[in-house]
Amino acid sequence: MNIAFLYALAAAGANLAGGLLITVAAPGNRAAQRLLIGFGAGYMLALVFLAMVPHALRGGYDAAIGVLGGYLLVHLTQHVVTPHFHFGEETHSPAMVGRWVGISALAGLLLHAFFDGVAIASGFSVSAALGFLVFTGILLHKIPEGVTLASIMLASGNTRRAAILGVLLLGAATVAGVGLTGYLEPLQRHGLAVSAGVTLYVAASNLLPEVQQEQGWGMPLAIFSGVALFYVGRLFLGQLHT
Repeated sequence: MNIAFLYALAAAGANLAGGLLITVAAPGNRAAQRLLIGFGAGYMLALVFLAMVPHALRGGYDAAIGVLGGYLLVHLTQHVVTPHFHFGEETHSPAMVGRWVGISALAGLLLHAFFDGVAIASGFSVSAALGFLVFTGILLHKIPEGVTLASIMLASGNTRRAAILGVLLLGAATVAGVGLTGYLEPLQRHGLAVSAGVTLYVAASNLLPEVQQEQGWGMPLAIFSGVALFYVGRLFLGQLHT
């Protein structure tokens, strides 16, 4: 579990890096941000369908319910708790967004960040190879996640300090997910299944809708490159037994 904590801390650092891009440094090129989102979506889709779900479903029908439950849980939090939410830099003015939106975005993302930690811990409980593949997928969306939260906090009229604090809380939730997975029996049994559903939602319902309207070959290439990275990573680490 110690190595899972180290990877969770690295993922939390990526959250912070995304937040600093918005609050301290000049915002990055939006085209590059969107390519990163597409790349991460492709990798995460391959990760879910080719690694996380096959391993999780060894738990039987209850695990399948866990996958669906994880997907629906994130849908609930992001459409009820956080009605104004999308990945990427928020460009609306505070008058159009409202201060409460930043707080609700943080509340909605905390559950997602927690299950990022559950995914890391559950992956390493299966094998080091699966744990590293899961960590890579989480890392790829952690910087856009930090950009998302920090920019929503600022656009909704919150301070830079509040934005950074929110990003740090996301990182803490990921570390907490790793820690609690080792102590809570339901997470030990079905944490991989539920986090697979959460990851599927992030890839298919958060990330892909953000980029699917992009024209040209750049975005499809980014998505398929993400899939290719997973495949190459899996070959490099050794075939996972599915």
